[in-house]
Amino acid sequence: MKHVLVTGGAGYIGSHACKVLKACGYIPVTYDNLSTGWQDAVKFGPFVHGELSDREKLDKVFAQYAPVAVVHFAALSQVGESYENPGLYWRNNIVGSLTLIEAAVEADCLNFVFSSTCATYGDQDNVVLDENSVQNPTNSYGSSKRAIEEILRDFERSHGLRHVIFRYFNVAGADPEGDVGEFHQPETHLIPLMLEVIDGKRPELTIYGTDYDTPDGTCIRDYVHVMDLVDAHVLGLRWLEDGKDNRVFNLGTGHGYSVRQVVDHSAAVTNRPLECKTGPRRAGDCAVLVSGSDRAEVELGWKPVRSTLPQMIADAWQWHQNGHYDK
Repeated sequence: MKHVLVTGGAGYIGSHACKVLKACGYIPVTYDNLSTGWQDAVKFGPFVHGELSDREKLDKVFAQYAPVAVVHFAALSQVGESYENPGLYWRNNIVGSLTLIEAAVEADCLNFVFSSTCATYGDQDNVVLDENSVQNPTNSYGSSKRAIEEILRDFERSHGLRHVIFRYFNVAGADPEGDVGEFHQPETHLIPLMLEVIDGKRPELTIYGTDYDTPDGTCIRDYVHVMDLVDAHVLGLRWLEDGKDNRVFNLGTGHGYSVRQVVDHSAAVTNRPLECKTGPRRAGDCAVLVSGSDRAEVELGWKPVRSTLPQMIADAWQWHQNGHYDK
């Protein structure tokens, strides 16, 4: 069986990817510093505790496992924090990724699947975004991800590094079988925050901004189920193994839901009330952020089959009730 190095494989998306990679015949090797991930989530292959900045340890991992590809999830990813501490994001995301890329090239591991973000497009209100949209990030999280995309292109020209870049929209849901799920400390994502309120673990949910130029005044986002998202990564890995060209793919559904629509669906799915209050807009929140691309479907054959709002909430609710990790 082929080994695949999965950085951030103990985190939310990475752990789901490891499960799917194993089911597809690969051996995922998780490389994670557990700063935001959970060792309990590493269930599907070997685990190496390490920093991306540790070149010596990375070299040993490449030598030991000889992976056929890298799937790179590991990064700091909180937009608010990136506004407050841009140096942390540039240092962690850029230096770590560059060290990883150099180690992969040195080991002749030249297939690279990269977890990027729609935050590279920046604040483009009411613009349907495709892969050719202008990238104009407004925070160091998006800027650092865009810079890593450029690093990958430079190493393609210099060393033949082949890559697939996925720009995510809002990821939600959980493994329907309950092996892994979404669990952050502190929690910042809308759906798990709502479920904590519904479950009595928080007193109320704050809706930030109710005066946007949208039908109900709240922000609209494109949500994609985490299992659909990681299916795309396997397709991207196979795309590279088949020798196809370097490519960028948006991963979204092309349909947006407002914050109030998500709230309404959460109450309906759980059959429990949800206490809400309103707050001011947050810096960096645009009114509408929706993917308009079907490139992943046309070229990869990817279809987001679980990415309906009721399904994403139901899977997240099941995990919330039954799943947890311990450090």
